[in-house]
Amino acid sequence: MEAVELSPAFWQGKRVLLTGHTGFKGSWLALWLGSMGARVTGFALDPGTEPSLFELARVAEGIDDRRGDLRDLGALLEVIADVEPEIVLHLAAQPLVREGYRDPLGTYSSNVMGTLNLLEAVRQVGCVRACVLVTTDKVYANQEWLWPYRENEPLGGHDPYSSSKACCELLAQSYAASFFHPDKYAEHGLAIATARAGNVLGGGDFAADRLIPDVLKAWSAGEPVTLRYPQAVRPWQHALEPLAGYLLLAQGLFEQGPQMAGAWNFGPSDSDMCTVGEVVATLASHWPQAPGLRVETSELHEAGLLRLDSSRARQLLGWQARWSLQQCLQNTLAWHLAWKAGEDMRDFTLSQLNQYMERT
Repeated sequence: MEAVELSPAFWQGKRVLLTGHTGFKGSWLALWLGSMGARVTGFALDPGTEPSLFELARVAEGIDDRRGDLRDLGALLEVIADVEPEIVLHLAAQPLVREGYRDPLGTYSSNVMGTLNLLEAVRQVGCVRACVLVTTDKVYANQEWLWPYRENEPLGGHDPYSSSKACCELLAQSYAASFFHPDKYAEHGLAIATARAGNVLGGGDFAADRLIPDVLKAWSAGEPVTLRYPQAVRPWQHALEPLAGYLLLAQGLFEQGPQMAGAWNFGPSDSDMCTVGEVVATLASHWPQAPGLRVETSELHEAGLLRLDSSRARQLLGWQARWSLQQCLQNTLAWHLAWKAGEDMRDFTLSQLNQYMERT
């Protein structure tokens, strides 16, 4: 098995279906695919925040922007049959732990049934060669161990969001075994993989109940930020890090088939594992007269420690983080300040993307 090298030439002209293109990570990925010349069709609900990276960076320019609900199998079948994608990157989801507590039924419906419909549409239409389903690092049955989780660890999920994503992993395994078995690859021609990444940061994230958006919103208003779990350790990384992994994985599936199938971790190095409080302190060092923070206890369960072992991705995909946590936070803050200063955020976002791509 050869390591994969991310190649703009590979993506040039490829027909790609990207679900969730109106979201934070989806917007970054749509811009990245477009910059490499891919023929991108996005399928998603309207942006879930106001403002949004999708609108500020004018992500719809240059892609086939389609709106719809993944829970509508008919609409999904129509789109896939129309554009005949060669590659599917599935990012659409309800992505928030606390929202999962507030609306468990909606979370399971969106994440589980949305993923099931996508797999079924791919099965029925039969044109897709590579399918990457993005889940989360929270699919593991987390024991708060000090050592990192490998892809073959037991699945679990304490809260509705985490559990719903573990269900998506089981769906992917079932469809791969039942309809796209590696032994019959010559007949069906499709390889499926799941991608598990941790907490991502970056410019343009305006979601509620996420650390950096909450910090920047509070400090911009001259107020201290409220932290629920300042001692919790999270696998922080810029959104571009796992997105690079998804692109490498999709390219590997397309070129090498089922030997690249299965589950993949995309987590930061141990040096970038730090607490919520430490991340806020680092940001405060770059923010003039930061108003500080306060701690508010919560009765909702959230993991205190979760680490990923990304050895498989490093060794077989050639994937590795390009930005340290310090660089990640600096670039996130720079994006926010550029937006507040009224800069053209499509140009600024693409410039950060270029900086990332050029750093080898």
